[in-house]
Amino acid sequence: MSKLTLSVAVGDYDRTRPLVDGRVLIDGVDAVCQVLSPEEIFFRAFRHAEFDVCELSLSSFTVKTAQGNSPYVGVPAFLSRAFRHTAIYVRRDRIRSPADLKGRRIGLPEYQLTACVWARAILADHGVAPSDVTWVRGGLEDPGRPEKIALTLPSDVRLEAAPGDATLSRMLADGEIDAIVTPRRPSCHGVHPHVGWLFDDPRAQAMADYRRTGVFPIMHLVGVRRTLAEAHPWLPVAVYKALNRSKALALDLLADTSATKVTLPFVEEQLAAARDLLGADFWSYGLEENRRTLDAFLAHHHAQGLSARRVRPEELFHPATHELMRV
Repeated sequence: MSKLTLSVAVGDYDRTRPLVDGRVLIDGVDAVCQVLSPEEIFFRAFRHAEFDVCELSLSSFTVKTAQGNSPYVGVPAFLSRAFRHTAIYVRRDRIRSPADLKGRRIGLPEYQLTACVWARAILADHGVAPSDVTWVRGGLEDPGRPEKIALTLPSDVRLEAAPGDATLSRMLADGEIDAIVTPRRPSCHGVHPHVGWLFDDPRAQAMADYRRTGVFPIMHLVGVRRTLAEAHPWLPVAVYKALNRSKALALDLLADTSATKVTLPFVEEQLAAARDLLGADFWSYGLEENRRTLDAFLAHHHAQGLSARRVRPEELFHPATHELMRV
């Protein structure tokens, strides 16, 4: 059987690098890999379905799954995970606690970004509902960013566009908005005297929330073009196995501190601390291993009006990846 030649688009991470550089292969596939930013991958994937296999936004994919028109089927390999307590930036001269955000104007790059879903979940835990604020959509550092997919939001969610020539970072610095929710640090943070994080110690808050909930937020999964998965039912599992091998190799290298593989001191200690908090398999792939986190995300996604119905975790992934043989 000849191999399939497929385009693969992922971000530049230690856990994907062995796949990109050819140390790990996808069974039955000749992969033509592209390393791109998540924003570019997601825009091209959800607007034009340009890639055969690619990294996908969990939120955008859930929107499309709820609508029943996703061009991709999911693979439970979670290339990006992050606690989003550091994603909420505020004017510290006005906002001292989450409750102070009620009635305020909060900027965001896109309402449906996965990071924004998780950040709104954090705010909801502190009594601030999506309908309690006015959301202002715009580019963080470049003006005029649109939603990549069409949304139908509840009538009580107020979402407006930033002025055409404005950026969210400048608007926060100038006091035109009171906060920003964004996965990328705005340029005004650390420069403007009144711009800071919502939480005094976001890391401590994230660790406390994890101990309470057991949820390590998922940002991105992997998708296989639906038509390819239908024609080659073995393909989603082959992609999943390759991504698991790639991640395992990255973790082996990270743990080898004879010569540190990342430009950061105390890697061994930080790795041990992550395992103490999150467990030995702290960056787990797989449906069952992540059911609690997926259930939490899907509940918040629906409650925030992004999915018209509550999506079940099983719906996100190709059936062949639900339960895999273990050796």
